[in-house]
Amino acid sequence: MIQAVDRAVRILTALQGARRMSLGEIATELDLAPSTVHGIIRTLLQHGMVAQERDSGRYRLGPATLRLGNVYLHTLELRSRVISWSEDLAKRTGCAVRAGVLLLGEVVVVHHEPRPDGTRQMPEVGIVIPAHACALGKALVAYAHVEETLAAGLRSMTGDTITQPAALLAEIDEVKRTGLATEVEEAVIGECGVAAPLVDASGMVPGALSLVVPTSRWPLADSDIEALRDAARSISHELGAPSWPPIYSADSAASA
Repeated sequence: MIQAVDRAVRILTALQGARRMSLGEIATELDLAPSTVHGIIRTLLQHGMVAQERDSGRYRLGPATLRLGNVYLHTLELRSRVISWSEDLAKRTGCAVRAGVLLLGEVVVVHHEPRPDGTRQMPEVGIVIPAHACALGKALVAYAHVEETLAAGLRSMTGDTITQPAALLAEIDEVKRTGLATEVEEAVIGECGVAAPLVDASGMVPGALSLVVPTSRWPLADSDIEALRDAARSISHELGAPSWPPIYSADSAASA
């Protein structure tokens, strides 16, 4: 067990239920030194997991915890819808299929359908990829959280990772124009992919669906791209989407 993580979770648990607590009260409940609690809370404050009231100085759960909860709830339905389509998509294209959601500037893979070629493949559910370095991330960031992604920094994963804001913005514009995002050895050398956004009943984009192939199979055939579009459109329809691909709005992106 990682002690710092354990203590952070215990602090968040103490604050659950809309409780407002002082530093001393938290320290007493967790049987920790106030200085120790203060250091952890400062980190949680920076990430929005904890908020401090200006008038009383007391602490409460921050807005980021609500976002985490929303991501979890969206993920449950999203994954259940994706599972019913991903096996057929993998068989039609011969590609691996991933579905992912955006969390704090990174993509979390919530479903993985291996390539149906019988080769040994590592399970990928739960892996985290920087949003700017993968097709899934670009398909998600194009419709919300662009500023957040840029502010987090565009770190290099391979020699082909996009690290310049202008280059990423150009790709995002292409996603909004075509409804598709691509990656060419930007997160993993030898791996390429294309992703399509998934739309829910509110018109928002809670997740994305992608085809992943070795570089030797890139670029993908038009029939594979069309199969991805069909699957993304069908899943979005099941999620109650009013249209697909999503209708981009500068106002909605700014408020997301």
